[in-house]
Amino acid sequence: MKTYTGACHCGAISFEVETDLSHVIACNCSHCEKNGLVLNFVDKEKFKLLSGKDALTEYFFGDKTIRYLFCHTCGTHPFAEGVTFPQTAINVRCLDGIDLAMLTITPYNGKDL
Repeated sequence: MKTYTGACHCGAISFEVETDLSHVIACNCSHCEKNGLVLNFVDKEKFKLLSGKDALTEYFFGDKTIRYLFCHTCGTHPFAEGVTFPQTAINVRCLDGIDLAMLTITPYNGKDL
């Protein structure tokens, strides 16, 4: 486990998360695919929003089990929250200093859910 910092593109939203990036997924559901999300799920207590609560806009679709959050200024999706499960989905692309080419990214079939 390591602590990472992250932010949206404009910096209005910032956060820190304690996680292990050995399990990272690329979901093919319509939302994740269109937004290019690469996700890592953590227990909610491992995530801390540092700034930008007022800059967040929420979006739900499908079975509404995930509360997708994005910056209303720049449109970046830095994280999402489980509604029916106690986890936060971190968009690994928003973590500082991460090279996606160094990670093992597992495809996840969310299209058929």
